[in-house]
Amino acid sequence: MKNFKTTFSALLIMSTLFGSCKSMNRTQKGAVIGTASGGALGGIIGRASGNTALGAIIGATVGGVTGAVIGRKMDRQAAEISKSIPNAKVERVGEGIAVEFSEKILFGFDQADLNAGAKRNLNKLVTILNKYSDTNIEIQGHTDDKGTDEYNLALSKRRASSVSDYLHAQGVNNSRLTTVGYGEGAPKYTNDTPTHQAQNRRVEFMIYANDKMKAEAEAEAAKK
Repeated sequence: MKNFKTTFSALLIMSTLFGSCKSMNRTQKGAVIGTASGGALGGIIGRASGNTALGAIIGATVGGVTGAVIGRKMDRQAAEISKSIPNAKVERVGEGIAVEFSEKILFGFDQADLNAGAKRNLNKLVTILNKYSDTNIEIQGHTDDKGTDEYNLALSKRRASSVSDYLHAQGVNNSRLTTVGYGEGAPKYTNDTPTHQAQNRRVEFMIYANDKMKAEAEAEAAKK
């Protein structure tokens, strides 16, 4: 019964979120999302949007006024990332930020070693991540559907680890970083053309509030 109630609440909120999204800004959406169980809603929204990888962000939401405070901080950070790295895709999701780097920005085809251009782009991201240090970052590796499932999974893990190791070497606290390889299992695009396959070969960063940011946001919300 508890699981049913949680799922039902999540579905209601998801309906509210997507049904009224045109009239809500991103900070308000974050506040709405957090009123349900973050983990449960993260899975539901992820499946509904075709991107289960969003669970890292949605699962960390707190919602309400506290979530709105976090959302405003994420708005500023997302704007800086967009300005600093225009060839990356930056999206505000709930109380977090999703940043997508295509394969060509980071790696050679079928490679897991960072090229010189990749390091320049990541250096820009490092500057912002260290400026906004009260966040956690999940680094996700993805591939297209060429090759075997086993090979693609291993490649995606190597790529995520390569990026994580570089961020740590450039001063990002290792305690903030986690990695996951999805292989071909979480495509954002269809794999029906070479262009779409290339788009699925990507690394994504899920940036969300850590406990310190949540506590400070809760204290700020209590003053309102």
